[in-house]
Amino acid sequence: MNLKKTIAAGLPALLVGAVAVAAAQPNFVFILVDDLGIHDIGAEGSTFYETPHIDGLVKSGMRFENGYAACQVCSPSRASIMLGTAPPRHGITQYIGDKSGLAYNRGDPVMPAEYLHNLPADQTTLAEALRAGGYTTFFAGKWHLGDEGSWPEDHGFDINKGGWSKGSPNGGYFAPWKNPKLENGPDGESLTLRLAHETASFIEASQDKPFLAYLSFYAVHGPIQTTEALCDKYKKKAKKMGLVDNGPRFKFDRRLPVRQVQDNPIYAGMMETLDDAVGIVLDTLKKTGLDKNTVVIFTGDNGGVSSGDAFATSLLPFRGGKGRQWEGGIREPYYIRVPGMTKPGSITQVPAIGMDFFPTMLELAGLPPMPQQHVDGVSLVPVLKGGTLPDRDLFWHYPHYGNQGGEPSSIIRSKDWKLIFYHEDGRYELYNLADDIGEQSDLAAQHPEKVAELKKRLDAWLADTGAVMPERDPRFTQAKFDAKLESARTKKQDSLEKQHARYLEPGWKPNANWWGSSAQD
Repeated sequence: MNLKKTIAAGLPALLVGAVAVAAAQPNFVFILVDDLGIHDIGAEGSTFYETPHIDGLVKSGMRFENGYAACQVCSPSRASIMLGTAPPRHGITQYIGDKSGLAYNRGDPVMPAEYLHNLPADQTTLAEALRAGGYTTFFAGKWHLGDEGSWPEDHGFDINKGGWSKGSPNGGYFAPWKNPKLENGPDGESLTLRLAHETASFIEASQDKPFLAYLSFYAVHGPIQTTEALCDKYKKKAKKMGLVDNGPRFKFDRRLPVRQVQDNPIYAGMMETLDDAVGIVLDTLKKTGLDKNTVVIFTGDNGGVSSGDAFATSLLPFRGGKGRQWEGGIREPYYIRVPGMTKPGSITQVPAIGMDFFPTMLELAGLPPMPQQHVDGVSLVPVLKGGTLPDRDLFWHYPHYGNQGGEPSSIIRSKDWKLIFYHEDGRYELYNLADDIGEQSDLAAQHPEKVAELKKRLDAWLADTGAVMPERDPRFTQAKFDAKLESARTKKQDSLEKQHARYLEPGWKPNANWWGSSAQD
């Protein structure tokens, strides 16, 4: 069934309804940060990174303490926000570009499942739904939901500044950035700030019609890059906080070393620039008076990079990070501010996930729900008004290996219980998050009845969504696998300790012009 055609049949009525509610329709600013960790924000407990503008947003709206991404890596989560469906249902279960099946050959026990490499064209996106309801739609930043023909302008966005196939900034974070959808600024211009200014300019020009401004930062995805001034600032801060030469930075956990402390001056500089960029957009809303009728949403697409890639941050007390099956990989900053509705500084314990944005935004816009499309999401409006929602289970399915040490797994969270199923060997882990937020005490052996209960519900969900499973790799040899793990446990960890200690040494610099940031000097 072509869901887009089915839904399109009802769009004329939707448009009639849109005319009736146009006067009350709010604008939307949706801010999505790449690879943002739950503990990377001051309001979430970070004392090293400085995020005053984001903290101010938290104080002015509602913070979801149990907010989640739909997946532990980017493309699946991004697709789930756009479609309101879970990754196994829409079919993008891995970051687009990774290998699967027999093409994947890294010596692991199973072959990752096949997956879609483009956002399904027969589905109705959030942008298309809002545009049909009278909204002008704008996109800036990272897309990573398909090749040309499946870019933002092909899925409901009137304007696209910087969204294309790549999942990381092709030319780095300072111009020239080698992006076919974003004109280069002067050499050394910050990509993060440029995207904020593009968004601010759109907002200033869009005061006579409701709009969706979807600002999807490439930051803080690798490569981690900052200016010399910001790096020096956070070197001094690390020293003042007693973080220099303060013991090992990494601890081995399952497959790779994991960062245990926030003291990376490069990443801290990126976080400050990100916060400045958010401030540019929020200040523009206030300056134009549009803050009084603009819903602001802020979240991330997956956990922070505590392991793998740049090993940039620590998410303690949460275990793991991007690509991993524990809370550090999926729990996210999740903030919503609705003028006249959300109580400033309010906090809710109601669990929420990426698929919930679609139906929530439709209801806030006064537009009819599209239950055939956003089948895996629920509207959070009752929560935003100070109420609650009926209890529900949350699910994840990631039949792949993360570059950060994640294992193929499926997950159910039911109230305080969390069950993880591992596809490599069929084992289960059971945690009670209320008592063990760090997921250190596996209770599966003590509570077999709870394992059986949650397994039944997880299996039913996997069947309902048509989840594709990984398969045993006939090339697998245990000896080679064990040798790979031992190398990560010893050589990799030792190398990381030395590399990250150097970042804090006086006089350290990455190259002559600081990744191009000083090119204008």
